[in-house]
Amino acid sequence: MEYLEFELPIKELHDQLKKCNSIGTENEIDVSETCAQIEKKLNKLKKEIYGNLTAWQRVQISRHPSRPYTLDYIDALTEGLFLELHGDRNVSDDKAMIGGLGKIMNQSFMFIGTQKGYNTKTRQYRNFGMANPEGYRKALRLMKSADKFQIPIVTLIDTPGAFPGLEAEERGQGEAIARNIFEMMSLTVPIIVLIIGEGASGGALGIGVGDQILMLENTWYSVISPESCSSILWRSWEHKEIAAEALKLTPTDMLKNKLIDKIINEPLGGAHFDREMTFENVKKEILYAFKKIEKLESKQRIDLRRKKFIRMGNFSE
Repeated sequence: MEYLEFELPIKELHDQLKKCNSIGTENEIDVSETCAQIEKKLNKLKKEIYGNLTAWQRVQISRHPSRPYTLDYIDALTEGLFLELHGDRNVSDDKAMIGGLGKIMNQSFMFIGTQKGYNTKTRQYRNFGMANPEGYRKALRLMKSADKFQIPIVTLIDTPGAFPGLEAEERGQGEAIARNIFEMMSLTVPIIVLIIGEGASGGALGIGVGDQILMLENTWYSVISPESCSSILWRSWEHKEIAAEALKLTPTDMLKNKLIDKIINEPLGGAHFDREMTFENVKKEILYAFKKIEKLESKQRIDLRRKKFIRMGNFSE
């Protein structure tokens, strides 16, 4: 298990507990009382640290390398029965954007999401979760197929942003994202958006229009990352903690500002500490959200979806 900087006191107690158990086993002595005291102290410390996380600390947890990614969620939700679909039928198959068909409790869904890698090789293969224009066009192709066959859509967002390379701009990155936002406003099927990690800028918005928008507890959603915001305002990354607070990017801030519909609880310490519990929570909330919106007529669903996004922000004429 990898530990973040603010988690180092927890690591020390974890090491002490491991050593305590090891001494008892090796020397065949009863150390249960000592281990119980360390465990009690550890649980208390966890509650203190994770119960008072700053915005920047939540950003750090959302990027934890052990945290489950999109394919982990899809495999768990569909019990491994996932049919991945490829290509935008124009340029290529973007590996950073994945999509396909799967079932949760006998209900079919079209799953679409941004996928990061687990190590250096797979991170390069997945382009660090940053989709190109063909990725967003693939996503749109799959969403239109789902709309045609009346299959509800679930999108999973975990991206540091759309790929900012020159070749991506040449192939119409901005237009591809804008087209997705425009088209998603008019899809007749239910759309559930789930933010499972980083939700940065247009890279997230390109698959982020939905009837129900859910965020896991230790994620973030913003027009810009704290580091980029800090570099623009202060010409340095040193003020990223201040930027994170000012951006109001945590799930609590998003819910307070009525930009999302619900926060999904994570196990103490983050989704990576108990993946099974996280998957079960996500499954329950997806099905609950789907039951809420499937009863609506298509026209009413589209109207409510558009009004949801029109209400965001302040306008003056």
